Amino acid sequence: MSADEKFENAKDSLSGKAKEGLGKATGDTETEAEGRAQQGKAAAKDALQDARDTVKGAAKGLRGDESTG
Repeated sequence: MSADEKFENAKDSLSGKAKEGLGKATGDTETEAEGRAQQGKAAAKDALQDARDTVKGAAKGLRGDESTG
């Protein structure tokens, strides 16, 4: 996973936490739910990107490719 992808996912997760907290503080259940959904989306992206990196690493291992990238 690239540094840009990590940053974007962390930013989405943090933004979602803030939105969820704002929703809780104001009693706005819709905003709270949007925040939880945003956090879930960021976590799903992280998992997908980690899986992609794992598959790439396994493929390189099967080919005997020692290069990076």
